[in-house]
Amino acid sequence: MAIKSAQEKPDNKEEQTQSLLELLYHVSRELATAIDLRTVLQRVLYEAIQNVGGERGSIVVLDDMGKIVDSTTVFGKQFREDKTLQIQDTVEHGLAGWVVRNRKPALIPDTRKDDRWLKRRKVTGELTGKSALCVPLLARDKLVGVLTLVHSQADAFKSEHLALMQAIADQAGIAVLNARLYTESQRQARVMSALAESAIAINKSLHLDEVLQRTLNQSMQALHVETIALALIDPANGDLVFRAATGRNAGNILDRRIPRGKGLVWQVISNGQSIVVSDTSKDKRFNNVDKFGSIDTRSVIIVPMTSQGKVIGAIEAINPVSNSFDPDALLIMDGIGYLAGTNIQNAQLFEKLEIAHQRYRELFDTSTDPILITNWEGEILESNQQAVVVSLYRDDELQGMNINQMHEVDWDKTGKKFENLSGYQTCSYQSILHKKDGHIVHVQVSARSINFEDADVLQWTMQDISDHKALDDLRNDLISMVYHDLRSPLSNIISSLDILSGLSSAKDNETMQSIIEIATSSTTRIERLVNSLLDINRLEAGQEIVDQNVVKLDELVSEAITVIQPVADSRNQKVVIKLSSKLPPIWVDKDMILRIMLNLLENATKFSPNGGKIAIEASAKNGWVTVSIKDSGHGIPVLERDRIFTKFTRLRGANKPGGLGIGLAFCKLAVEGHGGKIWITSQNNVGANFFFTLPVATKEQLAIPQEE
Repeated sequence: MAIKSAQEKPDNKEEQTQSLLELLYHVSRELATAIDLRTVLQRVLYEAIQNVGGERGSIVVLDDMGKIVDSTTVFGKQFREDKTLQIQDTVEHGLAGWVVRNRKPALIPDTRKDDRWLKRRKVTGELTGKSALCVPLLARDKLVGVLTLVHSQADAFKSEHLALMQAIADQAGIAVLNARLYTESQRQARVMSALAESAIAINKSLHLDEVLQRTLNQSMQALHVETIALALIDPANGDLVFRAATGRNAGNILDRRIPRGKGLVWQVISNGQSIVVSDTSKDKRFNNVDKFGSIDTRSVIIVPMTSQGKVIGAIEAINPVSNSFDPDALLIMDGIGYLAGTNIQNAQLFEKLEIAHQRYRELFDTSTDPILITNWEGEILESNQQAVVVSLYRDDELQGMNINQMHEVDWDKTGKKFENLSGYQTCSYQSILHKKDGHIVHVQVSARSINFEDADVLQWTMQDISDHKALDDLRNDLISMVYHDLRSPLSNIISSLDILSGLSSAKDNETMQSIIEIATSSTTRIERLVNSLLDINRLEAGQEIVDQNVVKLDELVSEAITVIQPVADSRNQKVVIKLSSKLPPIWVDKDMILRIMLNLLENATKFSPNGGKIAIEASAKNGWVTVSIKDSGHGIPVLERDRIFTKFTRLRGANKPGGLGIGLAFCKLAVEGHGGKIWITSQNNVGANFFFTLPVATKEQLAIPQEE
């Protein structure tokens, strides 16, 4: 059945209604058979020109935000692609823009006489009059586009043409919306599919070179461009280095360096925002820094690669094969950039971890100490070559053993289930390693939890201390010999000196009395040393201090000062005493505490210069008395402060006073034996300050009768 156009006006109203219904039915049927947006737009335009008239027309599709999604123009029967900038100009400033803003149809009999028409001059410079119709495309009260028809003659369109145009537009609105939504869903599906494929491909490897190449391959496949390049920031100097490239003339890009802040790529990295340059010849931002040798860059997309919120590099897509980037190209590239950034950083971390594991394996195998790796049940998993050499077990024999079969585990240090080693904690203790032939080796064991080949395990390092142990035994034997062999004759000497002192007390024997006093002082010092050696052995063996009594600290201090005052006077040193006025009595072994003070005061006189100052202070708080003895020497380095409390240890360096190195070891053991603490504060060239705490006597202890 032939459909009459608006130019072939029916004779009466009934025929007009019949003709319009036939037209709308025909338009509806034509549009219902198409879902592709471009096809729908072309059919709407075709039906409009066929039934309303005009030489050309255009249809613009808008999204929910009013932005242009797509457009089509027809000249006669030939469809053309619109230029984006021209369409944008028309929608913003022309008749279509007026219709969009007001959501009303418009009839312009003569375009020369209506300001709503965007006037463009022909080459001849003359303006020609036309007639135009423009109607909004609505769907469920939502503006989805605008339809325009143009006739080359003024006054060609009348009000009945506008009504017919609006009727067609009303039929077309829903079809255009559905087609737009379908197209958007197809585009989203394509983008998601491309990103999903990229994620699968890029995630297949943790090796950096493979991740870079897979990223390039996926970008090339998704965008259909001539060349893809990937650059990473060099942490050494901050330059951008192109680490990978593929496609035409890719060799001109590899290892290219771009200094910080130069070129478009650094704009992308600095701002964290992608850049699309559709035509590099017309974009002033594109300069020589952005060119790659013989590559003729016409269009480019640059996107940042980010990981954990930090930009680590960029990807460049150069020259689309179709001469223009797909509308979804930037969205896909942004997604690939994010995927690549995360996977590249993971690959870099994995690479560092592999290097660290390799270094550990090398150290493990070449260590001069036996090293064993066990699980948390103590089963030996790995052993180095030195463990085999020292233990005399084969490697396969060791892997069938438990760590407590190899050596005597100090369960107090490790915990019954090694719980003290959790959280990468470390413990150290001395033990005995049992060799296959029945012999033993004294070892210093260091146990800690580590991550080894992607598993949380325990590492046991055993250092042979047989020589040190033998030396300690020799020292202990020597001490024992000195103590037992010296104690008896020393007691006889002290008794003899007391007798001589009584016999030579007359005034005419002052010289003899002075000599006896010097001998008595020296033997007293020797006696203190012997007693300290005995106490060290007892305290190290865990024996408690039993000879404790109520003692006044000021009396102890006065007695100690009396002993060391002659030495201080001989060096012109000033001894300053500053005790709290209300010091409570303390509960201590008087002889031990006196020896502690004498040791610290004698050290203070040794290390303070001539004319120096020695200060002794004391105060009480929370059931403890804190005593400090400060010298004016060179001070004690931080690394030496714990070491000097070790037996037989002396400060290193030239011009240091000599000694056995047991005085401070005794002080520490004796103070801790009383439940107190001892520590040091020191500054270079200012002096060292020794602090120790002693227990205050309780009411019950004060009530105990004291010896006279």
